[in-house]
Amino acid sequence: MRTLPAIFCFLATLGSLSGKQNVLLIISDDQAWNDYSFMGHEVIETPRLDRLAKESLTYTRGYVTSPLCRPSLASMFTGLATPEHGITGNDLEIPGGKRLKPRPRRHPDWKGKHEQIYQAFEKHAGLAGLLKDAGYLTLQTGKWWEGDPKRFGFTHTMTHGDPERGGRHGDAGLKISRKGIEPIKNFLDEAASDKKPFFIWHAPFLPHTPHTPPKELFDKYLKKETNRFVARYYAMVEWFDQTCGELLDELDQRGLSKDTVIIYVTDNGWIQSKEGKHYDEGSKQSPYEGGIRTPIMVRWPEKVEARMDEETLVSSLDIAPTVLNLCGVKVPKEMKGIDLREVEELKKRNAIFGYDAHHDIKTLDDRHGNLESRYVVSGDWKLIAWEEGHKMELFHVRKDVAEKKDRSEVEVEKKTLLLNKLNDWWSPSQ
Repeated sequence: MRTLPAIFCFLATLGSLSGKQNVLLIISDDQAWNDYSFMGHEVIETPRLDRLAKESLTYTRGYVTSPLCRPSLASMFTGLATPEHGITGNDLEIPGGKRLKPRPRRHPDWKGKHEQIYQAFEKHAGLAGLLKDAGYLTLQTGKWWEGDPKRFGFTHTMTHGDPERGGRHGDAGLKISRKGIEPIKNFLDEAASDKKPFFIWHAPFLPHTPHTPPKELFDKYLKKETNRFVARYYAMVEWFDQTCGELLDELDQRGLSKDTVIIYVTDNGWIQSKEGKHYDEGSKQSPYEGGIRTPIMVRWPEKVEARMDEETLVSSLDIAPTVLNLCGVKVPKEMKGIDLREVEELKKRNAIFGYDAHHDIKTLDDRHGNLESRYVVSGDWKLIAWEEGHKMELFHVRKDVAEKKDRSEVEVEKKTLLLNKLNDWWSPSQ
């Protein structure tokens, strides 16, 4: 074991000195809800995340607000649903159906259109800005879509967000964990030196494509899975698990684990295709379980009871108010989520909702124009209301987790009840 520098010693008492808790938010990128050993996967090995789940209040029935990363991450940051924060897709679409990527010299509308998004997003209170105002140092690593993270309250950033230098969804920040965690180590050193509490937005580009795992992991899974595309994805998941272990070990070695709350979630799902490098049906960009479900964990040693909750429905909207409450920061009234520690309050909530849109944003002014489907999960049931053809699908997701049996024509009363809930939450007419 390495010898800790003196600077680490007062890091161990940082929480008590500041009177505020440190927070590490870990966001997996493109991973199915059951691609963990602790969730029952028979091939993938995730020993570090298994341990984290065992040490946490772990909800296995968590859901994100969108099956696409940019709107999903925006909800985690603001505590607002997709129709509220307004970021409905990833990239912008221009007339003719072409994607408006962040290369302003190729298209004169780039800066104006993206600035319109940033200005609208800037009107909402976000985690980094609220915590910065409360005296926190705030670090952004990994996936980030909204230009310069400093604009939204991060005191320290990896991503520059400059389109002239290739900024799109994280740029230099996407190196975190794939190329080590040195920026996090440096940030922790500075937090120790300044005797300030910290918040880390850790959204590594893992197990996201490109699927380039270490050779030994790829070889390991080729012995278990003959399809090379699937084996490569499995190896990526374990690689992500290893990088989480590296980060958790760093906190342990600095004596920070007791005073650092860890929250874990995935931005959206992924089912690996056997035919190529892309994802399969029913996962990313779809409102099925493979696209929107995720475990959500809260670890706070000696303060939050560690247990597995397989019943309670939780949403990624619950993350922002949880973090703010933990840090002693007033939760804005616009945030409708519930503190993840308030299990009894969570059980009283009768439904959670989501908005599924096109990958490319067709219009910035009409959220209905980008809509593909809406979904509501209530108890054991899920209703998906599709825009095209006004089709509806109803599934008993506890008995039929693979969503093979549409019950919308049989359970008419249940379908009507859930549709009313969905329309009360948000409808295209709004």
